[in-house]
Amino acid sequence: MMDSNKVLEKLDSYGLTHFQKRVLIATFSIPKGETRTYKEIASMVGRPNAYRAVGTVLKNNPMAPIIPCHRVIRSDGSIGNYSGAGGRSRKRMFLKAEGAL
Repeated sequence: MMDSNKVLEKLDSYGLTHFQKRVLIATFSIPKGETRTYKEIASMVGRPNAYRAVGTVLKNNPMAPIIPCHRVIRSDGSIGNYSGAGGRSRKRMFLKAEGAL
């Protein structure tokens, strides 16, 4: 597994905005078997009302699955979207395999 310094270094190579990098680093910090909501990630990066923007950043995650965007769910507890192959059913499979569901 990559440490956060290597992830940050790699993210710098993608030409991302400061906000995008902060969202991806916050998402990287979610432990296996746990989830966070889009709103929690937005709050973690100091933009509590930017939860939809968080979803957009994660939709374009350049380092999936190293940055585990599948661990981010909706505030109502539903799975939310997943832009990877297999869509929501695959996201659900990942979360079950990690013990998060």
